[in-house]
Formats: sequence, C-alpha cells, structure tokens
Amino acid sequence: VSAQVCLACCCGSAGCSLCCDCCPRIRQSLSTRFMYALYFILVVGLCCIMMSTTVAHKMKEHIPFFEEMCKGIKAGDTCEKLVGYSAVYRVCFGMACFFFIFCLLTLKIDNSKSCRARIHNGFWFFKLLLLGAMCSGAFFIPDQDTFLNAWRYVGAIGGFLFIGIQLLLLVEFAHKWNKNWTAGTASNKLWYASLALVTLIMYSVATGGLVSMAVFYTQKDGCMENKILLGVNGGLCLLISLVAISPCVQNRQPHSGLLQSGVISCYVTYLTFSALSSKPAEVVLDEHGKNITICVPNFGQDLYKDENLVTILGTGLLIGCILYSCLTSTTRSSSDALQGRYAAPELEVSSFPFPPGLPLCFTDTEEQQPGKKGPRVIYDEKKGTVYIYSYFHFVFFLASLYVMMTVTNWFNYESANMESFFSGSWSIFWVKMASCWICVLLYLWTLVAPLCCPTRQFSV
Repeated sequence: VSAQVCLACCCGSAGCSLCCDCCPRIRQSLSTRFMYALYFILVVGLCCIMMSTTVAHKMKEHIPFFEEMCKGIKAGDTCEKLVGYSAVYRVCFGMACFFFIFCLLTLKIDNSKSCRARIHNGFWFFKLLLLGAMCSGAFFIPDQDTFLNAWRYVGAIGGFLFIGIQLLLLVEFAHKWNKNWTAGTASNKLWYASLALVTLIMYSVATGGLVSMAVFYTQKDGCMENKILLGVNGGLCLLISLVAISPCVQNRQPHSGLLQSGVISCYVTYLTFSALSSKPAEVVLDEHGKNITICVPNFGQDLYKDENLVTILGTGLLIGCILYSCLTSTTRSSSDALQGRYAAPELEVSSFPFPPGLPLCFTDTEEQQPGKKGPRVIYDEKKGTVYIYSYFHFVFFLASLYVMMTVTNWFNYESANMESFFSGSWSIFWVKMASCWICVLLYLWTLVAPLCCPTRQFSV
C-alpha cells in the first residue's frame, strides 16, 4: 500500500496530502491549482529569505563553518552570491521559465485525458525537482551583469502586465456585478434596495477614506504633495461618477450606474492609502532643532518599531494577495472577459458575482453517501477543462515577474532588503499611484468607448 501511495504522490493527479484519509474530498481542478500555488509560495518564501539581512546574519552566527561552506560551493566568502537582489532575480528567472514552459506545453488542451493534461495534473515530485533545477541553474548563467540588466526590464514589463490584468478584471467585475443585480429587478423590486444600499456603502467608504487621509496624511503647513494627490484622486472619483450617470452614456449603456463607479472609487481610495503608506517619511527640524516626521499618522509610527513583525505580517499579506489574484483571475470566465467575451444580459442570474476560481470541494450531486467510501479526489474534468491551463500558467509566469520586482523594490533594487521593504519607497509609491490612475482610465474607456466607436458593438 505504501508503494502505491508513494507512486500516487509522485505521478498521480493529486498532491501527497490528498492521499491521506484525513483530508476532505476535493476536485481535481482545485487540487492541481493548489499544488502549483504551493510551489509558488515555496519560491516566494525563498526570495524573501534571500532579501533578509536578518536571516543572513543569523546564519552566519549560528551555522558552524559557514565561511568554509560558502567557499566550498563557490558562493563567495560569506555566500554573498546567494543573497540580495541578484539572487532573487536568478531564482525568479527559474520559476518564470518553469511556468512559461508549462504555458507552452498546455496550449489548446480541451480535456484532462490527453497526455499533456496528465502532465499538468500530475508528476508533482518530478515537477518539484524540475523547478529546483531551473532555479539553481540560473546561478550558472554566464555574463551575469548583462543577464541581470536585461532580465530587469523583462521583469518590469511582466510586472506591469500582471497589474494590468488585475485592473481589467476589477473593472469587469464591477460591470458584471451591476448587470447581475439589475437583472434581478425584473422579478423582485427588492434588488433596487440592495443596489441602493451597496452603492451608498461604497461611496461612504470612499468618502470616509479620502477624508481620513486628508486628516492624518496632511497638515496645515506643508504636505503639499499629499494634498495634491488626494485632491486629484478625489476629483477622479467624482468624474467617473458623473460620467457613469450622464445621459449620453446612459443612452448607449443602460446598465451603467453608480454601483460600478462606487466600486472603482473604493479601489482608488485603497490604492491612494496604500501609496501614501508606502511613501518615504518626510523629516524636518522643529523649533527645538529636533528631527520630526511629518505627513504620516502619529499612531502608525509605533507599528514600525518591530521590523521583524512588520516584515513577517507584510510578507504574508503580500503573498496572500498575489495568490488570490492569480487563482481568481485564471478561471474560464476571467479569461473570456479579458478577450471581450461576456454572457448575454438575458442570461444573467441575480446573485453576488464572486470569482468562481475556488469552487467547493464537492457539489451536492457528488457528495459522498453515508457509509460509502469514495475517492479522495473528484475528477471533475472528464468532459472538459474547468479552466484554461495555458492561461493559468501564463498568469503565474507574470506573477513570478511581479514578485521579483516587488521584493527587490522595483527600481531601487541595490539598497533593497525585506527589513526596510515596508518602511517606504518612492518606486512602490509611484507604481501604486500609476495603478490607481490606470484603473480610472480603463473604467472611463469602458464608458466612453461606445460613444467614440458608435458602429462597434460593446458587450460590457
């Protein structure tokens, strides 16, 4: 029995944990995505360790014969080749190549019965070896300086593409939510009350957030840059709201309304807060000649005293957000939305449009009967794939590049480390502000595009 379990772990279509009786039943499509996500987490965790000066010092202090070991593996006197931004670039290069190869391997797979689909859904032990070999092999690439300089630009392009995909899906989610609930008003007028309530909550959150930032991130004298940014982003929220309910837009898009603009306004408020929180602190001299920090909340300064706690919590949140973006943006409906294919309005069903990327472990029809033992893995792709395999790997390929650029502080890579990652950076600040403005432009385009191109049919 143990030999069969080991064989299933290495070559089967489910991960090792799914072979245990204590684990719940789970869909094959979901278990596969979780296994790839686990590989992704392992590499991202390794990158964070490589960027941590604390871990490097602890290893040097507590590992016997540390310098001799470093010299033995030709990693430098203190293993400097295995830490820092250059090491993260190499490891992420291996991970990106891993997902890109599987993206090409899984092109145009329609069912899980083909040989390529079986490779995608199984052989986890050998995939782990392949991933480790590719990440390790990147350290032996000749002419490292040229490689790092070229790979940095590739990473920046891929990172911005990953952000763009998430922004496109957010705009699509806002439109789908409004169309979904508007369709319900035909059979039940209570949906109008739901629309009004949620819209009010969205605008209350956005307005309250902007006002709070004006209170805590600005002062009567100074902080002019924060004041300008808050004014511009607040004006953009007002602009998209007015455009969404303007008569010319309503004539071409009857489903356009304040709910979508409320969702976008909330996201703009969040990105503004995130950007201001990532901004380097401004230090000035007070009347007594002492350095004081301005334009930041006083209650938040004590939170950054424990650098290790902030780093661990921030890293966990970063990985969680990236994984959520990857898993929810790799569904078939998300892929169709990025290609401009949407369900017809008459087919909309009134419900909350949660991303369908994470289904339940089993459905009612598949539920195991009492007293009967069934397989721990439900093969739910016998008739067709639940998600597009190649698109799934392509998103993780872009996510690998996004992680590489984010962990190495984008364009301030030479001085980057995990301990100072959450203390402020101009690169991260402007990336978040640019994402905020791009999101507004994308949403505005979905509103005015039918006016600019009246002969073309738009589905959103």
